[in-house]
Amino acid sequence: MPRRARSDVPGAIHHLIIRGIERKRIFRDHLDRDNFLERLGNLFMESKTPCYAWALLSSYVHLLVRTGEVPLASIMRRLLTGYAVTYNHRYQRHGQLFQNRYKSILCQEDSYLLELVRYIHLNPLRAKIVSDLSGLERYEYSGHSAILGFHKRPWQDIDYILGYFGRKVGPARKKYRNFVQEGIGRGRRPELVGGGLIRSLGGWKAAMGLRGGSLRLKGDERILGDRDFVLQVLKASEEELERKYRSKAEGYTLEKLAAQVAGVLGLEPKDLWSVGKYGKNVRARSLFCYWAVREFGWSATEVARRIGITQPAVSISVKRGEQIAKEMDLKITEL
Repeated sequence: MPRRARSDVPGAIHHLIIRGIERKRIFRDHLDRDNFLERLGNLFMESKTPCYAWALLSSYVHLLVRTGEVPLASIMRRLLTGYAVTYNHRYQRHGQLFQNRYKSILCQEDSYLLELVRYIHLNPLRAKIVSDLSGLERYEYSGHSAILGFHKRPWQDIDYILGYFGRKVGPARKKYRNFVQEGIGRGRRPELVGGGLIRSLGGWKAAMGLRGGSLRLKGDERILGDRDFVLQVLKASEEELERKYRSKAEGYTLEKLAAQVAGVLGLEPKDLWSVGKYGKNVRARSLFCYWAVREFGWSATEVARRIGITQPAVSISVKRGEQIAKEMDLKITEL
């Protein structure tokens, strides 16, 4: 059975958890951690993805990010694949490094942003990598030290978090530190990693009948928020999935989509399939890739094979196509 697509809502907050397979180590020394952080930082800066909190431990990673211009799935695929290749080469090992897919929890910002920042940054202390708060402040593999100014991470948005604690950096850092210190006695907080607001659902309509309690999407999708937020996300996600599955069930093929895209841009369908960098052809292919991948759920590999370009080129085209659709105010539902 195919895995359900993640809810990658633009501008939304996501708590990402990456684990080593069978909970084995994914970092053996600081060279490994530095390699991972360099890749992470480059990808976040390149994709303009805001990161608010993070922590590296021996067998897992926590990240708190906001979706930006590039889908998180694309960023994570590049990050984890690239790191796994270099890790396996360095230690002359083969096989999978990470446990299945990373876990992604879509979070309600107003209620959970600061709680998650504190929870994530306290992980090294809970794992006894550092012995106390002073040690945590200087632990270079957590975003806590960057917020307090001990290490510089250009890709980490520390100003956004400090803004919750005051306008001036010094006093804001002091309040933030006190806030983190207050969280030490609260323990592991399982409700922040999918253990609290959880109940199996049969779809958003079933959830509408519930009057309280906790909620969860089936599978490995997670939502952290109050009832209204959960229902809103479920409704949007369900509608998106229904549109994708309905289009395929009705025989909506890549060829049919290509013909419609060509018609919108005043081209012949054969022009879209032809190799070349003519302006109209590139725009048509970009729009085609965007709708095929984002709206109808075809994989980038599948689209690349059909259109005759590489998978990375499809990812670039998807981004370009999204901009074209916005500029021309085009919606797939209107075709």
